[in-house]
Amino acid sequence: MAAWLLAACAVLPSVSRADDLCTGKFPNLITEVCWSCVFPIKMFGNVTLLSGGQEDYQSGPSQAVCTCTNGGLPKVGVPTSFWEMDMMTDVTSTPGCFPMLGGARINIGVNSDAFGTDQKHRRHASASGKSSFRQVNLYLNPAMYVLGAVLDDACLDNRGMDVPWVSFADPTHNDDELAGILTPYAFPFGSLLAIGANTADAVAATAGFPIQEIFWAAGAYGQMYPLTGNNNSHVSNEQSARLQTARVLAKLHAAGTQWSAAGERAMCGYYPQIIMDKRQYKFQRLAPIPQTKKINGRCCDPIGRSTILAESGTQAPLPNMRDFSYAIFRKRDCCSGVTPGP
Repeated sequence: MAAWLLAACAVLPSVSRADDLCTGKFPNLITEVCWSCVFPIKMFGNVTLLSGGQEDYQSGPSQAVCTCTNGGLPKVGVPTSFWEMDMMTDVTSTPGCFPMLGGARINIGVNSDAFGTDQKHRRHASASGKSSFRQVNLYLNPAMYVLGAVLDDACLDNRGMDVPWVSFADPTHNDDELAGILTPYAFPFGSLLAIGANTADAVAATAGFPIQEIFWAAGAYGQMYPLTGNNNSHVSNEQSARLQTARVLAKLHAAGTQWSAAGERAMCGYYPQIIMDKRQYKFQRLAPIPQTKKINGRCCDPIGRSTILAESGTQAPLPNMRDFSYAIFRKRDCCSGVTPGP
Protein backbone atom coordinates (compact mmCIF):
# COMPACT_ATOMS: atom_id res chain seq x y z
CA MET A 1 0.00 0.00 0.00
CA ALA A 2 2.81 2.40 0.85
CA ALA A 3 4.43 1.65 -2.50
CA TRP A 4 1.18 2.42 -4.28
CA LEU A 5 0.87 5.80 -2.58
CA LEU A 6 4.47 6.67 -3.41
CA ALA A 7 3.78 5.87 -7.05
CA ALA A 8 0.67 8.02 -6.95
CA CYS A 9 2.72 10.91 -5.60
CA ALA A 10 5.01 10.65 -8.62
CA VAL A 11 2.24 11.15 -11.16
CA LEU A 12 -0.29 13.26 -9.29
CA PRO A 13 0.17 16.79 -7.98
CA SER A 14 0.16 16.08 -4.26
CA VAL A 15 -1.04 13.95 -1.38
CA SER A 16 -2.31 16.04 1.47
CA ARG A 17 -3.48 15.41 4.98
CA ALA A 18 -7.12 15.04 5.86
CA ASP A 19 -9.23 18.16 5.42
CA ASP A 20 -12.84 19.16 6.01
CA LEU A 21 -13.95 17.27 2.90
CA CYS A 22 -11.93 14.13 3.61
CA THR A 23 -11.78 12.55 7.04
CA GLY A 24 -11.58 9.02 8.35
CA LYS A 25 -9.46 6.33 9.97
CA PHE A 26 -8.35 2.76 9.41
CA PRO A 27 -10.86 0.37 10.99
CA ASN A 28 -10.05 -1.52 14.16
CA LEU A 29 -9.94 -5.10 12.88
CA ILE A 30 -10.66 -6.47 16.35
CA THR A 31 -13.64 -4.41 17.47
CA GLU A 32 -15.11 -3.07 14.22
CA VAL A 33 -15.10 -6.17 12.02
CA CYS A 34 -17.92 -8.65 12.57
CA TRP A 35 -15.88 -11.85 12.43
CA SER A 36 -18.95 -14.06 12.79
CA CYS A 37 -19.46 -13.33 9.07
CA VAL A 38 -16.73 -15.93 8.41
CA PHE A 39 -19.24 -18.63 9.36
CA PRO A 40 -20.50 -21.14 8.51
CA ILE A 41 -17.31 -23.19 8.27
CA LYS A 42 -17.81 -26.56 6.61
CA MET A 43 -15.47 -29.49 6.03
CA PHE A 44 -15.70 -32.97 4.52
CA GLY A 45 -18.34 -31.78 2.08
CA ASN A 46 -21.46 -30.80 4.00
CA VAL A 47 -20.30 -31.25 7.59
CA THR A 48 -20.80 -27.90 9.36
CA LEU A 49 -18.13 -27.38 12.02
CA LEU A 50 -19.21 -23.91 13.10
CA SER A 51 -22.41 -22.18 12.08
CA GLY A 52 -22.81 -19.16 14.35
CA GLY A 53 -26.31 -18.77 12.96
CA GLN A 54 -24.87 -17.34 9.74
CA GLU A 55 -26.18 -17.76 6.21
CA ASP A 56 -24.88 -19.75 3.27
CA TYR A 57 -26.31 -20.12 -0.22
CA GLN A 58 -25.07 -23.54 -1.24
CA SER A 59 -24.13 -26.88 0.16
CA GLY A 60 -20.53 -27.99 0.15
CA PRO A 61 -18.87 -30.29 -2.40
CA SER A 62 -20.33 -33.76 -2.61
CA GLN A 63 -17.08 -35.58 -1.90
CA ALA A 64 -15.47 -35.91 1.54
CA VAL A 65 -11.90 -36.03 0.19
CA CYS A 66 -10.29 -33.91 -2.53
CA THR A 67 -7.09 -34.00 -4.55
CA CYS A 68 -5.22 -31.29 -6.41
CA THR A 69 -2.02 -30.96 -8.38
CA ASN A 70 -0.29 -27.67 -7.62
CA GLY A 71 3.13 -27.02 -9.09
CA GLY A 72 3.34 -30.62 -10.23
CA LEU A 73 3.00 -31.98 -6.68
CA PRO A 74 -0.12 -33.90 -5.63
CA LYS A 75 -2.18 -32.58 -2.75
CA VAL A 76 -4.66 -34.61 -0.74
CA GLY A 77 -7.10 -32.92 1.59
CA VAL A 78 -10.68 -32.29 2.59
CA PRO A 79 -13.13 -29.80 1.04
CA THR A 80 -13.31 -26.70 3.22
CA SER A 81 -15.81 -23.87 2.97
CA PHE A 82 -15.97 -20.49 4.74
CA TRP A 83 -16.37 -16.74 4.06
CA GLU A 84 -13.07 -14.87 3.80
CA MET A 85 -12.66 -11.17 4.53
CA ASP A 86 -9.92 -10.06 2.15
CA MET A 87 -11.17 -6.78 0.65
CA MET A 88 -12.57 -3.43 1.77
CA THR A 89 -14.02 -0.40 0.01
CA ASP A 90 -14.38 3.32 0.63
CA VAL A 91 -17.39 5.03 -0.94
CA THR A 92 -16.92 8.78 -0.84
CA SER A 93 -18.29 11.95 -2.40
CA THR A 94 -14.83 13.56 -2.50
CA PRO A 95 -12.54 12.63 -5.44
CA GLY A 96 -9.08 11.51 -4.38
CA CYS A 97 -10.19 10.93 -0.78
CA PHE A 98 -9.10 7.84 1.13
CA PRO A 99 -11.14 7.71 4.36
CA MET A 100 -9.63 4.40 5.45
CA LEU A 101 -6.13 5.87 5.13
CA GLY A 102 -6.88 8.43 7.82
CA GLY A 103 -8.51 10.85 5.41
CA ALA A 104 -5.48 11.18 3.11
CA ARG A 105 -6.45 13.05 -0.03
CA ILE A 106 -4.81 13.13 -3.45
CA ASN A 107 -5.14 16.36 -5.40
CA ILE A 108 -6.11 14.79 -8.70
CA GLY A 109 -5.73 18.06 -10.62
CA VAL A 110 -6.43 16.77 -14.13
CA ASN A 111 -10.12 16.50 -14.98
CA SER A 112 -11.06 17.76 -11.53
CA ASP A 113 -14.05 19.65 -12.90
CA ALA A 114 -15.60 16.39 -14.05
CA PHE A 115 -15.50 15.15 -10.50
CA GLY A 116 -16.38 18.36 -8.67
CA THR A 117 -18.30 17.95 -5.43
CA ASP A 118 -20.67 20.73 -6.50
CA GLN A 119 -21.60 18.95 -9.72
CA LYS A 120 -21.90 15.21 -10.15
CA HIS A 121 -21.49 14.36 -6.48
CA ARG A 122 -24.46 16.33 -5.26
CA ARG A 123 -27.87 14.75 -5.20
CA HIS A 124 -30.46 16.53 -7.22
CA ALA A 125 -34.17 16.19 -7.79
CA SER A 126 -35.24 14.65 -11.06
CA ALA A 127 -38.41 13.42 -12.65
CA SER A 128 -37.70 9.90 -11.46
CA GLY A 129 -36.66 10.82 -7.92
CA LYS A 130 -33.08 11.44 -6.81
CA SER A 131 -29.71 10.64 -8.27
CA SER A 132 -26.19 10.60 -6.86
CA PHE A 133 -22.59 10.03 -7.85
CA ARG A 134 -19.90 8.44 -5.68
CA GLN A 135 -16.20 7.62 -5.88
CA VAL A 136 -14.91 4.24 -4.71
CA ASN A 137 -11.54 2.92 -3.53
CA LEU A 138 -10.91 -0.83 -3.33
CA TYR A 139 -8.42 -2.18 -0.78
CA LEU A 140 -6.84 -5.60 -0.45
CA ASN A 141 -6.66 -6.56 3.21
CA PRO A 142 -5.72 -10.24 3.69
CA ALA A 143 -6.31 -9.99 7.45
CA MET A 144 -7.31 -13.63 7.82
CA TYR A 145 -4.09 -14.80 6.16
CA VAL A 146 -2.02 -12.58 8.45
CA LEU A 147 -3.91 -13.81 11.50
CA GLY A 148 -3.73 -17.45 10.38
CA ALA A 149 -7.43 -17.65 11.10
CA VAL A 150 -8.30 -20.83 9.18
CA LEU A 151 -6.71 -24.27 9.09
CA ASP A 152 -4.85 -24.07 5.79
CA ASP A 153 -3.02 -20.92 4.66
CA ALA A 154 -3.24 -22.17 1.08
CA CYS A 155 -6.99 -21.55 1.29
CA LEU A 156 -6.51 -17.85 2.12
CA ASP A 157 -5.77 -14.81 0.00
CA ASN A 158 -2.05 -14.17 0.56
CA ARG A 159 -1.69 -10.99 -1.49
CA GLY A 160 -0.14 -8.03 0.29
CA MET A 161 -2.12 -5.03 1.49
CA ASP A 162 -2.73 -2.77 -1.49
CA VAL A 163 -5.09 -0.30 -3.18
CA PRO A 164 -5.46 -1.96 -6.59
CA TRP A 165 -8.33 0.13 -7.95
CA VAL A 166 -9.52 3.72 -7.49
CA SER A 167 -12.48 5.16 -9.37
CA PHE A 168 -11.02 8.61 -10.05
CA ALA A 169 -8.32 6.96 -12.19
CA ASP A 170 -10.86 4.90 -14.18
CA PRO A 171 -12.35 6.89 -17.10
CA THR A 172 -15.34 4.52 -17.29
CA HIS A 173 -16.48 5.36 -13.76
CA ASN A 174 -18.20 8.63 -14.69
CA ASP A 175 -19.33 7.77 -18.21
CA ASP A 176 -22.24 5.34 -18.67
CA GLU A 177 -21.66 4.91 -22.41
CA LEU A 178 -17.95 4.27 -22.03
CA ALA A 179 -18.61 1.74 -19.24
CA GLY A 180 -20.98 -0.09 -21.60
CA ILE A 181 -18.05 -1.05 -23.82
CA LEU A 182 -16.80 -3.32 -21.03
CA THR A 183 -20.20 -4.99 -20.61
CA PRO A 184 -22.05 -4.85 -23.98
CA TYR A 185 -24.26 -7.73 -22.82
CA ALA A 186 -25.88 -5.35 -20.29
CA PHE A 187 -27.59 -3.12 -22.91
CA PRO A 188 -30.78 -5.24 -23.24
CA PHE A 189 -31.42 -5.02 -19.51
CA GLY A 190 -32.45 -1.37 -19.46
CA SER A 191 -36.07 -2.20 -20.28
CA LEU A 192 -38.91 -1.82 -17.78
CA LEU A 193 -39.35 -5.59 -17.68
CA ALA A 194 -35.69 -6.12 -16.79
CA ILE A 195 -35.80 -3.35 -14.21
CA GLY A 196 -38.88 -4.96 -12.69
CA ALA A 197 -36.78 -8.04 -11.92
CA ASN A 198 -35.14 -5.99 -9.15
CA THR A 199 -38.24 -6.65 -7.03
CA ALA A 200 -37.90 -10.42 -7.21
CA ASP A 201 -34.17 -10.16 -6.56
CA ALA A 202 -34.73 -7.84 -3.58
CA VAL A 203 -37.26 -10.23 -2.05
CA ALA A 204 -34.89 -13.18 -2.53
CA ALA A 205 -31.91 -11.28 -1.05
CA THR A 206 -33.92 -10.07 1.92
CA ALA A 207 -35.12 -13.60 2.64
CA GLY A 208 -31.76 -15.21 1.94
CA PHE A 209 -29.50 -14.66 -1.07
CA PRO A 210 -30.03 -12.90 -4.43
CA ILE A 211 -30.95 -14.75 -7.60
CA GLN A 212 -27.84 -15.62 -9.59
CA GLU A 213 -29.64 -15.70 -12.95
CA ILE A 214 -30.85 -12.09 -12.59
CA PHE A 215 -27.28 -10.81 -12.82
CA TRP A 216 -28.27 -7.35 -14.05
CA ALA A 217 -30.16 -6.55 -10.85
CA ALA A 218 -28.79 -5.68 -7.42
CA GLY A 219 -32.00 -6.24 -5.53
CA ALA A 220 -32.95 -3.46 -3.15
CA TYR A 221 -29.80 -1.55 -4.16
CA GLY A 222 -31.09 -0.90 -7.69
CA GLN A 223 -29.70 -1.70 -11.13
CA MET A 224 -26.28 -3.34 -11.30
CA TYR A 225 -25.59 -1.73 -14.69
CA PRO A 226 -24.13 0.56 -15.89
CA LEU A 227 -20.98 -0.08 -13.86
CA THR A 228 -20.36 3.58 -13.03
CA GLY A 229 -20.63 5.90 -10.05
CA ASN A 230 -24.03 7.14 -11.20
CA ASN A 231 -27.03 6.02 -9.19
CA ASN A 232 -30.27 7.23 -10.76
CA SER A 233 -32.39 5.70 -8.02
CA HIS A 234 -30.79 7.13 -4.91
CA VAL A 235 -32.78 6.14 -1.82
CA SER A 236 -30.23 6.62 0.97
CA ASN A 237 -26.49 7.00 1.43
CA GLU A 238 -26.28 3.39 2.62
CA GLN A 239 -28.17 2.05 -0.40
CA SER A 240 -26.02 4.05 -2.80
CA ALA A 241 -22.75 3.06 -1.11
CA ARG A 242 -23.59 -0.65 -1.15
CA LEU A 243 -24.63 -0.42 -4.80
CA GLN A 244 -21.28 1.15 -5.69
CA THR A 245 -19.38 -1.57 -3.82
CA ALA A 246 -21.33 -4.26 -5.68
CA ARG A 247 -20.72 -2.53 -9.02
CA VAL A 248 -16.97 -2.36 -8.44
CA LEU A 249 -16.84 -6.11 -7.86
CA ALA A 250 -18.97 -6.72 -10.97
CA LYS A 251 -16.70 -4.44 -13.02
CA LEU A 252 -13.53 -6.22 -11.90
CA HIS A 253 -15.12 -9.59 -12.70
CA ALA A 254 -16.06 -8.30 -16.16
CA ALA A 255 -12.50 -7.07 -16.70
CA GLY A 256 -11.09 -10.46 -15.70
CA THR A 257 -9.12 -9.12 -12.74
CA GLN A 258 -11.41 -10.52 -10.03
CA TRP A 259 -11.82 -14.30 -10.04
CA SER A 260 -14.27 -16.54 -8.25
CA ALA A 261 -13.33 -18.59 -5.20
CA ALA A 262 -16.62 -20.47 -4.71
CA GLY A 263 -17.93 -23.81 -5.88
CA GLU A 264 -16.32 -27.12 -6.78
CA ARG A 265 -14.33 -25.44 -9.57
CA ALA A 266 -12.48 -23.46 -6.88
CA MET A 267 -11.24 -26.50 -4.97
CA CYS A 268 -7.75 -26.22 -6.42
CA GLY A 269 -7.59 -22.48 -7.07
CA TYR A 270 -9.45 -19.40 -8.29
CA TYR A 271 -11.09 -19.35 -11.71
CA PRO A 272 -12.27 -16.54 -14.03
CA GLN A 273 -15.93 -15.52 -13.87
CA ILE A 274 -16.82 -12.69 -16.25
CA ILE A 275 -20.44 -12.35 -15.11
CA MET A 276 -20.27 -12.15 -11.33
CA ASP A 277 -22.25 -14.56 -9.19
CA LYS A 278 -23.39 -11.95 -6.68
CA ARG A 279 -24.30 -14.59 -4.10
CA GLN A 280 -20.62 -15.11 -3.26
CA TYR A 281 -20.21 -11.76 -1.46
CA LYS A 282 -21.44 -10.38 1.86
CA PHE A 283 -20.88 -6.79 3.06
CA GLN A 284 -20.38 -5.41 6.54
CA ARG A 285 -20.30 -1.64 7.07
CA LEU A 286 -17.18 -0.35 8.82
CA ALA A 287 -17.92 3.40 8.70
CA PRO A 288 -19.39 5.82 9.55
CA ILE A 289 -20.92 3.51 12.18
CA PRO A 290 -19.50 -0.04 12.33
CA GLN A 291 -22.23 -2.59 11.67
CA THR A 292 -21.47 -4.76 14.68
CA LYS A 293 -24.95 -4.81 16.23
CA LYS A 294 -26.56 -8.00 14.98
CA ILE A 295 -29.94 -8.06 13.26
CA ASN A 296 -31.57 -11.49 13.46
CA GLY A 297 -28.23 -12.79 14.71
CA ARG A 298 -26.22 -11.40 11.77
CA CYS A 299 -24.20 -8.26 11.05
CA CYS A 300 -23.36 -8.70 7.36
CA ASP A 301 -25.66 -8.85 4.37
CA PRO A 302 -25.64 -10.35 0.88
CA ILE A 303 -25.85 -8.09 -2.17
CA GLY A 304 -29.32 -6.70 -2.72
CA ARG A 305 -30.79 -7.09 0.77
CA SER A 306 -32.94 -4.19 1.98
CA THR A 307 -30.88 -1.63 3.92
CA ILE A 308 -33.78 -0.28 5.98
CA LEU A 309 -32.66 -1.97 9.21
CA ALA A 310 -28.90 -1.89 8.62
CA GLU A 311 -28.73 1.83 7.84
CA SER A 312 -30.27 2.99 11.12
CA GLY A 313 -28.40 6.08 12.39
CA THR A 314 -26.28 6.59 9.27
CA GLN A 315 -28.34 9.23 7.49
CA ALA A 316 -27.59 12.19 9.79
CA PRO A 317 -26.41 15.34 7.90
CA LEU A 318 -23.03 15.48 9.64
CA PRO A 319 -19.55 15.89 8.05
CA ASN A 320 -18.33 12.53 9.37
CA MET A 321 -21.40 10.71 8.01
CA ARG A 322 -20.97 11.30 4.28
CA ASP A 323 -18.37 8.58 3.56
CA PHE A 324 -19.02 4.85 3.91
CA SER A 325 -16.62 1.92 4.20
CA TYR A 326 -17.26 -1.81 3.95
CA ALA A 327 -15.56 -5.11 4.71
CA ILE A 328 -16.16 -7.63 1.91
CA PHE A 329 -16.54 -11.30 2.82
CA ARG A 330 -16.07 -13.63 -0.14
CA LYS A 331 -17.24 -17.25 -0.24
CA ARG A 332 -14.22 -19.55 -0.32
CA ASP A 333 -14.30 -23.23 -1.23
CA CYS A 334 -10.96 -25.01 -1.32
CA CYS A 335 -9.13 -28.27 -0.83
CA SER A 336 -7.46 -27.98 2.57
CA GLY A 337 -4.66 -30.46 3.01
CA VAL A 338 -0.97 -31.18 2.67
CA THR A 339 1.43 -31.87 -0.14
CA PRO A 340 3.50 -35.00 0.54
CA GLY A 341 7.20 -34.43 0.91
CA PRO A 342 9.89 -36.15 -1.14
